[in-house]
Amino acid sequence: MSIAKFPLPDVGEGLTEAEIVSWRVSPGDKVAVNQTICEIETAKSVVELPCPFEGEVSELLVAEGDTVEVGTPIISVVVQGNAPLLSEPDSPANEPEGDTGAEYKLPNLVGYGDSGDVKSRRKRAVNTAPISTAIPVSMVKAAAASDAVMAKPPIRKLAKDLGVDLASVTGTGMHGEITREDVVGSASQASVFKNLTTPQQPSEREERIPVKGVRKAIATAMVKSAFTAPHVSIFVDVDATRTMEYVKRLKSSVDFAGIKVTPLLIMAKAMIWAIRRNPMVNSTWTDKEIIVHNFVNLGIAAATPRGLIVPNIKDADSMNMLELAQAIEQLAATARDGKTTPEDMAEGTITITNIGVFGVDTGTPILNPGEVSIVALGSIRKKPWVVDDEIVVRQITTIGATFDHRVVDGDVASRFVQDVASVIEEPALLLD
Repeated sequence: MSIAKFPLPDVGEGLTEAEIVSWRVSPGDKVAVNQTICEIETAKSVVELPCPFEGEVSELLVAEGDTVEVGTPIISVVVQGNAPLLSEPDSPANEPEGDTGAEYKLPNLVGYGDSGDVKSRRKRAVNTAPISTAIPVSMVKAAAASDAVMAKPPIRKLAKDLGVDLASVTGTGMHGEITREDVVGSASQASVFKNLTTPQQPSEREERIPVKGVRKAIATAMVKSAFTAPHVSIFVDVDATRTMEYVKRLKSSVDFAGIKVTPLLIMAKAMIWAIRRNPMVNSTWTDKEIIVHNFVNLGIAAATPRGLIVPNIKDADSMNMLELAQAIEQLAATARDGKTTPEDMAEGTITITNIGVFGVDTGTPILNPGEVSIVALGSIRKKPWVVDDEIVVRQITTIGATFDHRVVDGDVASRFVQDVASVIEEPALLLD
């Protein structure tokens, strides 16, 4: 037996330090290869760290809340045989003492890839296989016989978050399964809108929050963006009535059963359509050249307990409506759980921020560093609107957009925003 120490690795993009958020193991616990031993917070995200050893935890070398540099040992594990060394494969230090007749190979850790050659860029595979939504009759009968709750995992997660007992909910799905609308309808208003609850006045006169991790990275990026790129913002009011009707039809479609469909999905498709007509908005400024991207890595701003992050959907322009809806739902779920990785936030080309979910009409968003465009979708609500010289009630929203004026001129910005607005007014344009 010997003691193996696990140093804090660089989990992505040359990060130099990380904070130990929580330990999942304690001294004396048995651990296996790829078992999660702790959560760490970097300047990018919260990441689960897998163990590279199999054995018994000897000591936790770093306490929760401590910030440590990459390469610092954080845990020691009692392993069988000689302690494996976490160094480069070709390093002399990685050669075991004496003639063992075998060469130790560090297991392939989850989230760290293979130790072989790694390409600089990898295109995310898109699952184009048809999705079956039919539920076998036998499954329905079995569920009914055992009084089991029929609900998909995302619906169960939503019910847990909103404090809804699924056993008390009547499913309105095709085969009696519980839908998202069933759960939300069964939740109390205070559960759905958590910010309606007013907290008690704290006893302390002040609260000091350390600026570190994701919050520090956000502040640095926003200051750099605001003071290096000349921002210009434009706005347009849009009749979104037909978009809301389209969303309603998609929700009732068999193909979209169990998938969250919101106006954000149509907005994302509208932006992708408008980018093809105005490619300069999907660019990067480098001081030496303007890089126009012929692909769309669509960033979607997500509010998390640790701050606002912007993961992006790789090659969103190659996805159909269903694939994009699935990607948006997965992106949001990953962000809420704090599992967004640095790779998920890298290489974005344009961003959308949905401030309408907070009841806000519009705003002037700051550009995500490395991008030249960001679009804000405001709330959609019934308002008086003039149609054929008559005042009628319509579903109205406001689209706001900010651009880097070094790259995007006023005419390009205006055409792009108007193209997006045209799709929101008439989603049938997406068929061209």
